[in-house]
Amino acid sequence: MFVAEILKTKGNAVFSITPDVTVAEACHELEQKHVGALVVCDGDRVAGVFSERDVVRAVAADGAAALTRTVSNYMTAKVIYAEASEQMSALMNRMTDRRIRHLPVLTDGRLTGVVSIGDVVKCQIAEHAQEAESLRTYIAAG
Repeated sequence: MFVAEILKTKGNAVFSITPDVTVAEACHELEQKHVGALVVCDGDRVAGVFSERDVVRAVAADGAAALTRTVSNYMTAKVIYAEASEQMSALMNRMTDRRIRHLPVLTDGRLTGVVSIGDVVKCQIAEHAQEAESLRTYIAAG
């Protein structure tokens, strides 16, 4: 299965913020959107990703003062992307090896979605269930 197929199933909504948003405002967005990460966009350019992990690191480093500082101080600026044309297995390996939970997805260099490790696992479970059902049908017919 390809990353593009995951996006067809889950949708390609991208929740984003700007680098000048405070950590407190970003936390509110994370909670309101029920997501674990936000893409930080500076105009049309992806400047970073701000995740729940970044919140924890910010508070651990600077205490409550972190909440009044901008996400640009704490976001993950070195963004690792997924390509829509990638196989899900390659994506899962990258996410597992690098301990990444959210990857922005590019199609022809354009941001077209975000895939989480939960999306990948859900897809893999569905694939295994379909495979098991096919085997049951094959055995029953034989």
